[in-house]
Amino acid sequence: MILVTGADGFIGSHLVERLMDEGHKVRAFVCYNSFNTWGWLDSISKEKLNEIEIFSGDIRDANGVRTAVKGVDSIYHLAALIAIPYSYHSPDSYIDTNVKGTLNVLQAARDYGVKRILVTSTSEVYGTAQFVPITELHPKQPQSPYSASKIGADSIAESFFRSFETPVTIVRPFNTYGPRQSARAVIPTIITQLLNGIEQIKLGDTTPTRDLLFVKDTVSAFIEIAKCNQLVGHEVNIATQSEISVGNLAQTLIDAINPKAQIVPDNQRLRPAKSEVFRLFGSNEKLKKYTPWQQKYSLKQGLSETIEWFKNPQNLKQYKADIYNV
Repeated sequence: MILVTGADGFIGSHLVERLMDEGHKVRAFVCYNSFNTWGWLDSISKEKLNEIEIFSGDIRDANGVRTAVKGVDSIYHLAALIAIPYSYHSPDSYIDTNVKGTLNVLQAARDYGVKRILVTSTSEVYGTAQFVPITELHPKQPQSPYSASKIGADSIAESFFRSFETPVTIVRPFNTYGPRQSARAVIPTIITQLLNGIEQIKLGDTTPTRDLLFVKDTVSAFIEIAKCNQLVGHEVNIATQSEISVGNLAQTLIDAINPKAQIVPDNQRLRPAKSEVFRLFGSNEKLKKYTPWQQKYSLKQGLSETIEWFKNPQNLKQYKADIYNV
């Protein structure tokens, strides 16, 4: 049995589907709510959904996490608060969810003797690149409360490996995109504005660069890392080893959807100057050294598949393109 926390989210829902396609039994930890909705898992087929064991809870609740962990062989821990602007507003909640939540998972995994744990990190822990490509040895620089909370979670995970030999790997995706990504990310922000007929595309700073990886490639890397026992105790980047500026990315999407549209600056979307991460360009050398993973989707292919998903009216209506989502 495999436990996936954050299974109702963007990457988590894709990971659950992939694990099931490979024949695994999956327990999906979703965030409890009184509507009994299961996030993006609600969008997959009923036949597949009936095969998943759903566990509704709160990653901040140690007791609930222990119940979810009991009886599983491995854990993919993806549950987290991820929006950077919202972390300026509510930093306490990021510590509770990302640091304490990760501690809850590690404590339960240690007590129950779970054989393999993947803790999901983020490229934001590196801050603006001091050298490129960014390897796992790059210094950590907390440029937002979000990144600070993820550095804390990573440190807790590493400490459990060193102190208790807990079989943890810290998995560090760079800028994953694709169907189901939340509205707080730049690609859904641009696509949804364009598909709603908006021709003045509001963006913050367009100069930062990002290393963009299609979600199916990210999920493949997670699975390959989990198979590699040599990576226990390691940090591993998941990256394309390339970069594109936000401005060039936006123009690519504009050209593909509505060439009449133009980018206009929106100051409310700007990060504080010292908080903006201006360059992310990750190394995937370690990932390729230890696993057979290869990137299958080019940026053009990934963006095309993402645009087609958003063109479905049922998907597009879930996004409020005229509102800045923090």
